[in-house]
Amino acid sequence: MTARAAAANPRATLQDLLPKIVLAPSFAVILIFVYGFIAFTAVLSFSGSKLLPDFSTWVGLNNYVRLFNHPNWITALQNLAIFSILYIVVCSVIGLALAIFLDQKIRGEGLLRPIYLYPMALSFIVTGVAWKWFLDPGIGLEHVMQSIGWESFSFRWIKDGKMAIYTIVIAAVWQSSGFVMAMFLAGLRGVDNEIIKAAQIDGASTMTIYRRIIIPLMRPVFLSAFVVLAHLAIKSYDLVVAMTDGGPGTATWTPALFMQKFTFGRNEMGMGAASAIIMMMMIFAIIVPYLYSELGGKKK
Repeated sequence: MTARAAAANPRATLQDLLPKIVLAPSFAVILIFVYGFIAFTAVLSFSGSKLLPDFSTWVGLNNYVRLFNHPNWITALQNLAIFSILYIVVCSVIGLALAIFLDQKIRGEGLLRPIYLYPMALSFIVTGVAWKWFLDPGIGLEHVMQSIGWESFSFRWIKDGKMAIYTIVIAAVWQSSGFVMAMFLAGLRGVDNEIIKAAQIDGASTMTIYRRIIIPLMRPVFLSAFVVLAHLAIKSYDLVVAMTDGGPGTATWTPALFMQKFTFGRNEMGMGAASAIIMMMMIFAIIVPYLYSELGGKKK
C-alpha cells in the first residue's frame, strides 16, 4: 500500500498497524526479560561479583578458568553426560516401542494413551518426591519387600554415591517416555499407507516394514525427540533437587544445580553466571543446528 493510499484510507492503515501494536508489548517483555537478562548474565560472568553484582571489578575469563578447574563442576559435567545419554537413549527406545505397540490398532488404545502420557502431566518436583519416597530404604521399595518376608532384599541406589545418578535417570525416563511415545506415534500415523501396502504386497514382514521403511522415514521425529530430551537433560534441576538435592555429597550434581549452589549458596555470582553461560552454549549447540537444518531444508 502506497503512502497516498494509506492516507486516503485510515482504516486500512489501522488494520496494518494493529497486529504490530498488539505484539509490541510482548516483544518488549521478551527483549528485556529474556535477551536482556542473557546479556546481563554474560556481563556478570566476566565480573568479580560475589554476593551481589559488582561491575567495578573485572576478571575477564578468570571465572571460566576457575569453573573448569573446580572438581564439583567436573563432577556435574560427568553426571550430565551419564544422565543425558541414558535419558535420551532409554526414553527413545521405550517411546518407540510403546508407539509401535499402539500403532497395531489394539483394543483399549484410547485408554492406554492417556495412561502413558499421564506422568508428563506431573511436574518434575512431584515426580522427584514420589520417586524419593519409593526408593527410600526406610519407607519405600526395600522396606515393603522386607516387610512381606523378603528380608534379604536390598535396593539402596538412592543412598549410594556411585548409583544415585541412575535413580535420577529412572525417574526422568518414567516421566518423559510417554511424551516421546506421543511424538513417535504421530510420526507413525503420518507415514503414507501406500508405501506400507506396496511392501506388504512384495511379501515384507511387519518387522521388516518397520525396520527398513517406517523407522527410516521417521528421522525428523527422532531428531525432534533428541532436541527436546537433550535440552531437558541440560536444564535438569527440579527433579534432582526433589530426589537427592545433589547428594549423597556431590554424587548427583548437575550443571544447573552447580549454578544454584554457587550463585546463592556460596556467594560466587560471577562463577555461577559463567556456568549458566556454558549451559546456554550447550543448548545452543543442539538447537541452532536443528533450526538451521529445518529452515535450510524448507528453503531448498
